[in-house]
Amino acid sequence: MRYRRAFQPGATYFFTVNLADRTSDLLTKNIDLLRDVVRRVRRAHPFEIIAWVVLPDHVHAIWEMPPSDSDFATRWALIKGGFSRAIPGGEPISESRRKKGERGLWQRRYWEHKIRDERDVEMHCNYIHYNPVKHGYVQRVVDWPFSSFHVFLRRGWVTADWGGLPEFKGSFGER
Repeated sequence: MRYRRAFQPGATYFFTVNLADRTSDLLTKNIDLLRDVVRRVRRAHPFEIIAWVVLPDHVHAIWEMPPSDSDFATRWALIKGGFSRAIPGGEPISESRRKKGERGLWQRRYWEHKIRDERDVEMHCNYIHYNPVKHGYVQRVVDWPFSSFHVFLRRGWVTADWGGLPEFKGSFGER
């Protein structure tokens, strides 16, 4: 099966990228490694991070691609691969993955949505920042350390007591 992706140079995209084991805490336990891999990929293949949250088993992000580039797939492959290579093996690996020489850390596919307009950016930023509360990791958005919410707070775009609006607490591509 071939999945259709909306590749548009310079576009802004929302992503959900999951670990294969949705009970794992590998991402937050190895947050410094994940940050380092993302920095290395951004140096080699620039993109702007608009918003980001890392939860124990998945990531939500909004990226703006460079004007002449739409290849977010390579960037995600490099992030997932770089992170996986630095983590000791031992996770369960299906026979199909074993035949392809793949690790079993990440789900093969991910959710992507091309952002339509400023309202869509705002809705997805709110969703990203509220996600740790939605999943019960914290009571207040400000208490989750692995989120671009803190960048928004430093820039004065939100206040520490921000908690999202009920209309943004739905499930955008949550897999």
